[in-house]
Amino acid sequence: MKPGPIAKRVVVFAALTLMGHAACAQSAAEFYAGKRLNIVVGTAAGGGYDTYARMIARYMPAHLPGNPSIVVQNMPGAGSNVAAAYIQNVAAKDGTWIGAYQSGMVLEPLIGSRPFNHDPSKAQYLGSANDDIYICIARSDAPVKEFKDAFTTEMVMGASGNSSSSDYAWVLNAVLGTKFKTVLGYQGSRQISLSIEKGEVQGACGFAWPSISVTQPREFETGTLKVIVQAHSIGHPDLHKKGVPLAGSFAKTDEDKAVLDFFFSQTRFGRPYALAAGVPADRVDFMRKAFAATMTDPQLRAEAAKMKLDVDYVPGEDLQALVTKIYAAPPAVIERTKAALNPK
Repeated sequence: MKPGPIAKRVVVFAALTLMGHAACAQSAAEFYAGKRLNIVVGTAAGGGYDTYARMIARYMPAHLPGNPSIVVQNMPGAGSNVAAAYIQNVAAKDGTWIGAYQSGMVLEPLIGSRPFNHDPSKAQYLGSANDDIYICIARSDAPVKEFKDAFTTEMVMGASGNSSSSDYAWVLNAVLGTKFKTVLGYQGSRQISLSIEKGEVQGACGFAWPSISVTQPREFETGTLKVIVQAHSIGHPDLHKKGVPLAGSFAKTDEDKAVLDFFFSQTRFGRPYALAAGVPADRVDFMRKAFAATMTDPQLRAEAAKMKLDVDYVPGEDLQALVTKIYAAPPAVIERTKAALNPK
């Protein structure tokens, strides 16, 4: 039986659709050849986020056609929200501008107190360079020997305001009922570490295990410092072997667990890279594949190991699904998290 006119039109339409898809894929490859790409880092030059971005910029051109150049520029401010707003509202939406943000940028419009003129849930994520596992640590002579002790015994924790070192302690206090007493005023993690070493404070929360285990390995090997809890929903294999518990295992209600999972979700966005909303889908897909190839490049991995940089690649598709879940969180969970981050 010969196909009728409607069937013929369907066949022609399907063929044209497939040709169109092939043309789009080809146009993405052709588009990037010889282009100049820009990575806008939402922190100052010289820090960890900047170091990762410059390493990626050295290796990513080899995974793009025509070896385009990649230029890194810094745009610090408001926890990377200045850079995120620039990428979304000012930069060209052609796929040549990439944002490199701090992990907290994803949650801040939901739980922060200031207005933002961009929406992290609409960004198109290429992936993350690593998945940070945040922890709480204690001196060996601190009154809290195990995390369960923190529910009955006060421990003085060093912290800097509006940072992971204060936020994680406050959330654990509010949600689980720990008795961490935060002493604010430190400029950053290095200063907090020195204060712990001097005995000015007894511990700290909100440190990333992949970083501190490399920068201060001797303290943990000798037992001078001890990890008492993992402030993360999944945790790190090395810490699991040491028997370090997950904070979520101490949750008393389903909502307590939901609040912790919501707040800890930002760690999956350890060092996220994203394109703006509005960049064509074929270019987003193309750049995700290039980013994946870059993060698994043996030469990049070797350089990262020499520089003592943790590389634990998280695919862009995973981040996209997670950010959708984050922005669909129940209002009660969001409000409890906001309240926890603003202790009286």
